[in-house]
Amino acid sequence: MNDWRFDVPTTGTKHLPPDARYVEALSSQGYAFEVAVADLIDNSIDAGARDVVVHFLRDGPRLVSLLVVDDGCGMNEGQLDVAMTVGGRRTYEESSLGMFGTGLKSASLSHAEAVTVVSTTKTTRSVGRRWTMEGARSNFQCDVVDPDYAQSLVDRYYDKPILWHGTIVRWDAVKDFPSTGDSRQTDMYLNRVFNKLGLHLGLHLHRFLERDDFNITIAVEDVRSRNVYMQFGVGPLNPFAHPVSGHRDYPRRFTAPVEGVGDVQLEAAVWPPKSSKTEFKAVGTVMNKQGFYFYRNDRLVQAGGWNGFRQPEQHLALARVAVELPSKHNDVFRLTVKKSGVETSPAFADSLEKATDDEGREFGQYLKDAQDAYRRGSKRAGGVQRPETLPPGEGLAPAVREAIETELPMKWGDPVSVLWEELDQNVFFDIDRETSTVILNSRFREAVLGDRKRALDDAPLIKTLTYLLLNKLFESERPSAKQRDHIQMLQSILAAAAHAELGHVAESET
Repeated sequence: MNDWRFDVPTTGTKHLPPDARYVEALSSQGYAFEVAVADLIDNSIDAGARDVVVHFLRDGPRLVSLLVVDDGCGMNEGQLDVAMTVGGRRTYEESSLGMFGTGLKSASLSHAEAVTVVSTTKTTRSVGRRWTMEGARSNFQCDVVDPDYAQSLVDRYYDKPILWHGTIVRWDAVKDFPSTGDSRQTDMYLNRVFNKLGLHLGLHLHRFLERDDFNITIAVEDVRSRNVYMQFGVGPLNPFAHPVSGHRDYPRRFTAPVEGVGDVQLEAAVWPPKSSKTEFKAVGTVMNKQGFYFYRNDRLVQAGGWNGFRQPEQHLALARVAVELPSKHNDVFRLTVKKSGVETSPAFADSLEKATDDEGREFGQYLKDAQDAYRRGSKRAGGVQRPETLPPGEGLAPAVREAIETELPMKWGDPVSVLWEELDQNVFFDIDRETSTVILNSRFREAVLGDRKRALDDAPLIKTLTYLLLNKLFESERPSAKQRDHIQMLQSILAAAAHAELGHVAESET
């Protein structure tokens, strides 16, 4: 007898509100710092802001707060309560990226112990609300900011850029800030984060930054003197702004008939080989920067990746396809909660098999043309083709990885890492095929580094040479007899050289 039921019988309902610890789950979604700041600026754009300032506040050697200030339409008290409610219900415009009512809270509390939002409109007084992790855990208790302080914070940024309406988001106890009072360490942090944040904002918001009426400024302000320094405007980084095309037939527009959505436009481009432009290099590795660039309402919400349509490969390194997503949310294209990626249903991949341009050219032909452009560009003088190699992984400095990926065609496979670990004293290296890792004997690390600081990507010369020597050994599951003999030869010679280096170090110390 078949006792399966296609419906599930119920006997009533029960109210089960979320535990206050739910906020910890919201704040543990893996927001990168630059992604979290971009989420706040998305809200500024939705509010019609023309100027946004990202202010790092510094008190002597210490960073104390981060503020994102805009001149958008602002919020009254009721609107601010909704904005600060986890999952707060409000009507989202079609031009908005938001959908779940969690972005501001989860992005902020991922990186700060407290987030304060102060806002003012043309017709209402300044109001403020403040979430702390402690208050959120205590049954979602949100603080009401003193109105006088809210107004004083708005006044502090009068003309920079707030005039008579806008919003300020303030982060305190930022987890990413250096914990020591060392000025040098703080300066290093700021230089690093300015570069990373500027690249991310310039890339993902490039269509807005290309306009004459929208600006983002990143600056450091001294909280006592009010002096502003290290200030710069974020410039647009258009990932399709190549000076010349890598293929004479591109860019070219394809139309994909996506079931349940309708026609979706694909702007297919081929970058010129070996481009040194920041717009090409800023996205990531060779494998990351190829593929689909999804835009929704002029925001770049995903830069690269094939979304299950195919595997990335070196020969498609020049291929970039701009995909204009429908304004309305749907089941085929779903933005991630962090709004930093797109999940696609099989309907999208199916539509690409049917995508054509106005001349009837199929999308598959574009992929072949992009591969051909790469092969032509990777040939050296005299038609010499360099051998493909597995991509570089952990342990190699970013500049080295970039040089390898520029000079050598990459083969699809696990990246080869080069890391330190203690081995037998007569062994210079070992090979871990399961993790695609070359292990260098840390007994020789001091001899290699000398007084230099140890780091994940230290000893770049030794690691690069080792990568180049041993990379091919990971292309097969088991080494051949010839490869085993080659490994033994390298092992003996390198171990002898390392011991000789240790002897020189010992002599110099005495």
